Amino acid sequence: MEAKANKLFKEAVEKLGEANTELYRPEEDIVTYLVCKNAQFAIKNYLTAFLLQNGIDTGENSTIDTLYEQCVLINKRFKKINLSDFNCTSQKISTEYCNEVTRVSGCFNVADSLDRFLRQEKIIS
Repeated sequence: MEAKANKLFKEAVEKLGEANTELYRPEEDIVTYLVCKNAQFAIKNYLTAFLLQNGIDTGENSTIDTLYEQCVLINKRFKKINLSDFNCTSQKISTEYCNEVTRVSGCFNVADSLDRFLRQEKIIS
């Protein structure tokens, strides 16, 4: 499980970087779908990897909400991560909210705060 967790952490960092690169384009050139999709995958991969690292196999049908709740059970400090700006927590990865820069910026910010949290907790480096 450790190798799979490390792979997911690495993929999450890559997807977060791709979302960040897209957000730094001029607003009229931003492909909101790419920011949204990459941020969603980063969030799901970070949470799944953390659970795998702690011996919990999540299965393929988990939502971000259920993954997050499991993470909080293991580490209460996960409550520092505010998912309120993220509209895709109770469903599978979706792009229906990915049509405005302000919305996808919120999704990116959630993914970025999760990345920073995991680094502060020394779960990833």
